[in-house]
Formats: sequence, C-alpha cells, structure tokens
Amino acid sequence: MTNINTVELLNYLTLVCVFVGIFLVITGFLHLVRGGENHSEARNRRLRMVRGGVSDEERLSLLLPDAHTGLWSRVPFFGKLPETLVQAGLQISPQNFLLLSAFGTAAVAIAGVFFLTVWQAIPIAFVLGAVVPALIVKSRQAERQKLLTGQLPDALELMARGLKIGHPVNTSIKAVADEMQDPIGTEFGIIFDQISFGDELPDAVQDFADRVGSEDAQYLAASMAIQHGTGGDLERIVTVLATVIRRRIALRGRIKAISAEGRLSGVLLSIIPLVIMGIMSVNAPGYYTDVSDDPAFIKLAVLVVVLMISNVVVLYKLVNFRI
Repeated sequence: MTNINTVELLNYLTLVCVFVGIFLVITGFLHLVRGGENHSEARNRRLRMVRGGVSDEERLSLLLPDAHTGLWSRVPFFGKLPETLVQAGLQISPQNFLLLSAFGTAAVAIAGVFFLTVWQAIPIAFVLGAVVPALIVKSRQAERQKLLTGQLPDALELMARGLKIGHPVNTSIKAVADEMQDPIGTEFGIIFDQISFGDELPDAVQDFADRVGSEDAQYLAASMAIQHGTGGDLERIVTVLATVIRRRIALRGRIKAISAEGRLSGVLLSIIPLVIMGIMSVNAPGYYTDVSDDPAFIKLAVLVVVLMISNVVVLYKLVNFRI
C-alpha cells in the first residue's frame, strides 16, 4: 500500500513538473522573441511608442482595451479578459492568452494520461492549464492596481504644481505622462492622447477611471466632471484630492495591519479541510471511495462542499474591509 501511494505521489509531482517545464519554455520563447529592455527603456510604454513614431490613433488602438458587449461580456473573468489583461499590464491579446491556456491544458492532460487515469488527469490539467494562469493574471491585476493607486497622489501633486504656475491642463497632464513611471505614466499619456485626438477632458478621465478599475480614479473623474461643468479652482481640487487619496492609502495600510491575524486565521481555516482531504486520499485511498456507493454519500458530499464554500465566503467578508 505504501509503495502504491508513493508511486501515485510521484506521478502527481511529475505532472506538475511537466506543466512547469511547458510554462517556462513558452515564457522563455516569448521573452526571446520580444527581446530585452533596460530599466530606462521599460519605464513608460507609451513613451517608447512615441519615440518609435507611432501616431496618436495607433497608440490608442494598442493601449486601449476593446469594448465588448453582449452575453460574452457577462461571463466571469473571460467576459472582461481584454480589460483584465490591460489592467494586469500584460502585452498579450485575449485570443493568444486563451490559446496558450488551451494548449497548456491539452499538453498537461496528454502527459497526465501516461501517469494517471483520465478522470484524474483532466481535472488536474484544467486547474494547471486554465485556473492557475487566470489566478496569476488576477494577482498581477491587483498588484498593478495597487501600484497605480500608490502613484496617483504623486501624479496629482505634479499636475497641481503645473497648474499652480500657470500651465494649461493638457501640459500638466503631459508632464505626468513624461515624468512618471508606469503604470501611471502610460495611463496619463493615454488621457493626453485622447484629448489631443478630440475627446473632452472629463470623458478622457472617466475612460481612465473605467479602464484601471480604481475607486480613487473614479473620484478624480467625478471631480474633473464637476469642475468642467461648474468651474472652480482646478489646482485646489486636485491638491485636496491627492491629500484625500494619500490618507485613504495610509488608512488601508493600518486596517490591513490590524486585521492581519484575522485574515491569516481565515486562510488557515479555509485550507485545513482541503489539506485533511488530500492527506486522507494519499494515506488511505479507499477512505472516501469505499463508501461512494452509499445513497447518502452524494447528499453529504454536496452538503460538505456547500458548507466549505459558505465558510470561505463568511470568513472573507469578516476580515476584508472596503475603505
């Protein structure tokens, strides 16, 4: 029994290694094709396009995500895949991302058939080839949004200094686009390009807020729209907004530090049932399968899954706060 369990565990590890190898090969090939960039060249994607002679219209078509409507746009994650990839800072089309995910899933499934049964290989291949890349993209999206939110107060203060000494709004926005690093540099550059292309300032800023998915950016868009319609001291508005956003960031940090213990407890309580189930499946493979023919097994299994999901949702709501 111990030898069988060891062989099965080695098969799982081999399947994971196959997936990691395929992922590294694809990633290395893409980096080889794209070529390297030093730090100064990678500072601002839009500026590289400007230096390359790309026109305003071409830059907007490359940097702005496509708008999707219909039933497909309502599918979780995949319906907003173009916006999600842009917010994650990934220079890959949604079609290529889906093709790579499908190729990875198929490759892992084919490799897994040699080590596991079909019903074991297919779920593992789906997790490694589709779910894991989606989680990586979502993680990068959240990281980039956090970075952009942290840069926003500095960008607004730079813009306010330009307005204070008498520069036009367009020039102040362009200063932010030229001086600051990505992601805020390219995003403000897109605003400047949209204005130069004929869009109104409130519309361009609202597109920026919708594109980055940040609540603080929505405050900026609302402030710009109100000032554009009623008038007022834009420099004062931008300065106050920068102070408010900076204090909100500090408050988020304090709340996150205070709730760290509760969030860690929530994670542990959520994964402990899965860990126990995995250990029991390896040490005693018949622990669950021997009673799977019982009429009450399906009902109890569904009840357990519902309770586990409810536990995760409740714990998430208890330890995550909207500020």
